[in-house]
Amino acid sequence: MPVLTPLTSRLAAGHDLTSAEVELAAAALATMEARDESKEAFLAALAAKGETAAELAAFATAFRARAIDPGVGQWAGQAIDVVGTGGDQAGGFNISSLVTLVLACAGVVVMKHGNRGVTSKCGSADLLAGLGVNLEAPPEQVRRALDQLGFAYFFAPAWHPAFKAVVLPRRRLAARGQRTIFNLLGPLINPGRPAHTLLGVASLPLVEKMAAALDSLGGEAGLVVHGIIDAERGIDELTTATVNRVRGTGDFRHLVTEWRASDFGLPAAPFADLQGGDLDANLALTGAVLAGDGPAGLVDTIVLNAALGLWIAGRTVHVREGLAPARELLLGGAVAKKIAATREFYRS
Repeated sequence: MPVLTPLTSRLAAGHDLTSAEVELAAAALATMEARDESKEAFLAALAAKGETAAELAAFATAFRARAIDPGVGQWAGQAIDVVGTGGDQAGGFNISSLVTLVLACAGVVVMKHGNRGVTSKCGSADLLAGLGVNLEAPPEQVRRALDQLGFAYFFAPAWHPAFKAVVLPRRRLAARGQRTIFNLLGPLINPGRPAHTLLGVASLPLVEKMAAALDSLGGEAGLVVHGIIDAERGIDELTTATVNRVRGTGDFRHLVTEWRASDFGLPAAPFADLQGGDLDANLALTGAVLAGDGPAGLVDTIVLNAALGLWIAGRTVHVREGLAPARELLLGGAVAKKIAATREFYRS
């Protein structure tokens, strides 16, 4: 009997999977030998039951082990990932991509993991590729990028070959409006394994679940955040336009709170300030931000997230200390120079 069949039955009966069962499931999902129909049934049953934090951590461990090793351990202990789950349907700009560049300018090593837009018109991979990043960079070039640019982008499909075996089942489920655990795993399986994380999640219930999963995986320090737009909508970002639910991990696990822009001396913004578009629109918006002509709420949100990154990485004692340096790096020309250096690095 195929291994996924009895596991699917257990899930359908409402049972959670043990770590050993997760490893069996991951092995079956990662092989082309298992039938797509059995993978599809398993993933649907897991989503219907609802993934626990322990299951998320176990699946992340299993697929981390199957990822290509980029050989970046010498940077991992000081590095941060600024990442979101996606799937919020909010249409926001790629805030984390510009935060990545601000942090790199500040001397914080960033290992960003992500993908092209699936539920959005422009994902982090789309924007960073538009700014000159080679998404298919081999490990040696990624290491040189960390050394010379201070940041590298791990394009998920290039580093997780096991995911090729679930493309069709995921596509079939997506056509029916069904998400899978793979929609949640991305932020947990960065192949560089940075010690610090600023993770945005698309829904309120995911804040606790993803924070617990990150804690199980052993990161040094991080925040899981969710922006509440209104009673019906949220965004996988911490913003100056939303009430933000925040849960700490690692050294910050004591932190369970809500933050607003006013807590950091910033004005509340209309959510319209954060709206993005397709790649061309977001490239134009990037240029406007760097020229000092971007929407004030978007600029403040990028600055606030960069200040949070500085704090998580241990560069500041208080978040507010990072606001002015982050703003100067964003608007004073450093990020524009970093983009020019990035284009030149990948061209050569």
